[in-house]
Amino acid sequence: MTIHIQDIAIEVAGSGDELILMLHGWPDTLALWDGTVGALQAHYRCARLTLPGFETGPPAVSLDDMCSLLLKVADYLSPGKTITLLLHDWGCAFGYEFAMRHPQRVARVIALDVGDHNSPALLRQWGLREKLAVAAYQVWLALAWKIGGAVGTPMTRFMARTLRAQAPAARITHRMNYPYAMRWFGSAGGFAQAAQVDLSMPLLYVYGKRKPFMFHSQAWLDRVAQAPGSAVLALPCGHWLMLDQAEAFHAAALQWLAQSTAP
Repeated sequence: MTIHIQDIAIEVAGSGDELILMLHGWPDTLALWDGTVGALQAHYRCARLTLPGFETGPPAVSLDDMCSLLLKVADYLSPGKTITLLLHDWGCAFGYEFAMRHPQRVARVIALDVGDHNSPALLRQWGLREKLAVAAYQVWLALAWKIGGAVGTPMTRFMARTLRAQAPAARITHRMNYPYAMRWFGSAGGFAQAAQVDLSMPLLYVYGKRKPFMFHSQAWLDRVAQAPGSAVLALPCGHWLMLDQAEAFHAAALQWLAQSTAP
């Protein structure tokens, strides 16, 4: 089933009383979750959308507007009930902010590979090499978004190949880079208003171990591991763990969902 909210197509599949809302990151679309929906839909209703601006819509979407859209999706698909968020990459940044602004609407969160992305602890943990590597690819993508069109899209696809992104190259365009422009140039209001990540609900945090740097601090891992109802899992893969370690991730997600506090 497909519904439309603010001209955004939201695909809904599965059965059950609980809604799981899935948010992807760069340079992906809702297709990233095909296998995950297949694994979860026997027990949960699964809703997913391509982030506005990535394929259609405005060139960039502010943090406020993104949270407003997610609230409308939650209220429409799960009126009067809390939801579970399943987040990856930039989906984590947007989803965390939504969960912190509307904790009464979010019962629990599964987050993949991006943790306390805006914390002083993470910046302190990164050395000069990590900081330069992060700045290099992110500023490249932010510039590609600003340049746009015939130059920006090839720049984006080049970086996607370099970072071993698994989305089909033909679907990748400069439009998908606007979160990097928000991060580095303050486009669409930037992330200056974003709170440091501190979730009040149970969290399953899953990350890939085989990467040149992590998007979480050790303090974040320790805090999540010690929080009641929360858990941390490391898998032997890179950033797109729902593809590279699909069976292990889906099994862990189903087990944690069954054991954690239900909405």
